[in-house]
Amino acid sequence: MIQQFQEAIRLAAAGKSPLRLRGSGSKDFYGLHLEGDILDTRTYSGIVEYEPTELVFTARAGTPLRDVETALAENGQTLPFEPPHFGPDATFGGCIASGFSGPRRAHQGSARDFVLGIRMLNSRGEDLQFGGQVMKNVAGYDVSRLIAGSFGTLGLVLEISAKVLPGPEVEQTLRFDMDETRAVETMNRWAGQPLPLSATCYFDNSLHVRLSGAAPAVSAAQKKLGGEAVDGDAFWYSIREQTHPFFADAKSLWRLSLKSSTAPLTLGPTLIEWNGSLRWITGAGELENMHSAAVKAGGHATLFRSSEKVGAIQQLDSGMLMLNKKLKQALDPEGIFGPRRLNAQF
Repeated sequence: MIQQFQEAIRLAAAGKSPLRLRGSGSKDFYGLHLEGDILDTRTYSGIVEYEPTELVFTARAGTPLRDVETALAENGQTLPFEPPHFGPDATFGGCIASGFSGPRRAHQGSARDFVLGIRMLNSRGEDLQFGGQVMKNVAGYDVSRLIAGSFGTLGLVLEISAKVLPGPEVEQTLRFDMDETRAVETMNRWAGQPLPLSATCYFDNSLHVRLSGAAPAVSAAQKKLGGEAVDGDAFWYSIREQTHPFFADAKSLWRLSLKSSTAPLTLGPTLIEWNGSLRWITGAGELENMHSAAVKAGGHATLFRSSEKVGAIQQLDSGMLMLNKKLKQALDPEGIFGPRRLNAQF
């Protein structure tokens, strides 16, 4: 299968024809343009190596994400960053290539943080390996983690090794009635305390907090915080997969990464995650306005979903734009992988 991928890549490079690297297509909504012939990664699937006692998992890019999570769950383990699927057939490669993380991200880390190594093909069809299967084995640029969030624009990922962790013994979700200002202050205050928090979400005068860990620790935290105990499984699923009513009717969905203590913004209907550092905003705001507001608050804005994406999904300054262009040229010298998906210029 790898040889077939190499042949397809070399043929595309020779003809300067763009290629669209794709698993199930569950993340196709993200980006400016989807150009080129599809190179389907699902033909290269399967678990390569998994040693539960070592907390390391290696699988091929086309492996269904549900199969990965099932194999881990059988050993009481999880992908700590709680990745969203956004579709029933999401792949492990798409999970890492998108770099998306779910509600647990603020407390356990991002997808990028758990990537140990990758095997990939560049636009010359060269079979490359970066990183390995342990945390401290990288000298120089950590290319394996750079791939997380690249959306197939830097190379065809073949295999990924990731750090996994044991799942929590118990979980409990608490709900509190409060306004947005108080919710932001409360999330930040609790985040600085020794509490077994694993997720926070505020929307429509309601704050949800998830506690995860050993039963005694969760019970003690629940007694300390109070609130209303609720069944959180369906709620957190709706936040992770964006099936919650807040997301359902959004014609444009903005993702603002900010300082967690940022005061409420008056940019449109808002849902807040990650202790205040992630703000989802719906509405037809202009990229320039959203970007200015985000920069003023010490962060950045991304147009996450929209039927009208003109010029950019995220506004980069000249230095960052140049760095992105150099990375693209270094890892995709033939310029065939997903052109103009993340930036209109390349």
